[in-house]
Amino acid sequence: MIAAPPPAPAAQAETALFIGSEIYRGSSYGKAHPLRVPRVSTVMDLARALGWLPSGRFRTSPRAKPAALTLWHQPDYIAALQAAETLGDATPEMRDSYQLGTLTNPIFPEVFRRPATGAGGVMLAAELLAAAPGVIHVPGGGTHHGLPGRANGFCYLNDVVLGIKVMQRAGLSRIAYVDLDAHHCDGVELAFFGDPGVRMISVHEEGRWPFMGAVGDTAGGSAFNLPVPKGYNDTEARAVLEGLILPRVAEFSPQALVIQCGADSLLEDPLSRLALSNRAYLEALRALRPLSPRLLVLGGGGYNPWSVGRLWTAIWGLLSGQELPEALPEAGREVLAALSWGGGGRPPPEPGMLATLLDPPREGPVRPEIRDRLAQLARR
Repeated sequence: MIAAPPPAPAAQAETALFIGSEIYRGSSYGKAHPLRVPRVSTVMDLARALGWLPSGRFRTSPRAKPAALTLWHQPDYIAALQAAETLGDATPEMRDSYQLGTLTNPIFPEVFRRPATGAGGVMLAAELLAAAPGVIHVPGGGTHHGLPGRANGFCYLNDVVLGIKVMQRAGLSRIAYVDLDAHHCDGVELAFFGDPGVRMISVHEEGRWPFMGAVGDTAGGSAFNLPVPKGYNDTEARAVLEGLILPRVAEFSPQALVIQCGADSLLEDPLSRLALSNRAYLEALRALRPLSPRLLVLGGGGYNPWSVGRLWTAIWGLLSGQELPEALPEAGREVLAALSWGGGGRPPPEPGMLATLLDPPREGPVRPEIRDRLAQLARR
């Protein structure tokens, strides 16, 4: 039997808070979109089925007001996003100027309220952490592609940027950001290009949209970018953790650490060709936690409803000090069994994904291109 990861230290667990919302339940980008699948609601349901989400650990995410969103976003874009929700459609000007109503960024009933709720949750978490050390999980956050004046890559707002800016406004001067999503964090890098108070580390699939984040891209000295080849495995992720992420975060001595845990780096995800298990994310979180008194853990990408729900629930279990089970209780299996792709011709999940929380390890060789890129980054 494969041993489950150990629970988080008790002192850490006492401060863990989960911020979520019912707005995600039944909200969809549309039947033809990868984000038609349930995600945050699954995490809430599965965590409750496991007894991990008592009322004292849960806080309902507020919806950010339009004025608060202008901390990063342009007022005319926020107004257009609100208007699109009211109209239930995008005008030609909205499509041309703001990329609203496209196949990538469709109009759906909660097109303003849902991202504003994600942003509100992350901004609240940032305020709470700036005031006092602790651990907060906001799985509805992590929309790292959003740009100041338009939607981008399924992201209407950039809650990552907004949260970091809230921390900066509160007086935190050293904030580290680690992005484990399969896609490069182009919006975050734009926001903090050349900012010495923000250290960004992104590990993402090479040759994958948005086709940015080359190993030589430093974002004005503020970023370390590591594109990885398809088939990226747990052993390689451990080499990257030990050779890049941990030393670069540790030397920065951050007052706060933000980790984007997009689930699209998992083997089962349909929008990438990486091959991690959910244990690789947990290993990274466990190693990073001691490096900052404040930890904000976000969601992000992830388009397989079973793999996303299992990963983000396991993350919450780790952060809140739970013992992570190999086999799920009946109530947890029922949550996963009720999920579907919501359309399309994709096959059902392997039976093990309905009965377990943790993936089997997905180890493999550390390929030369990863070793070479780590060596290049180590010379900076």
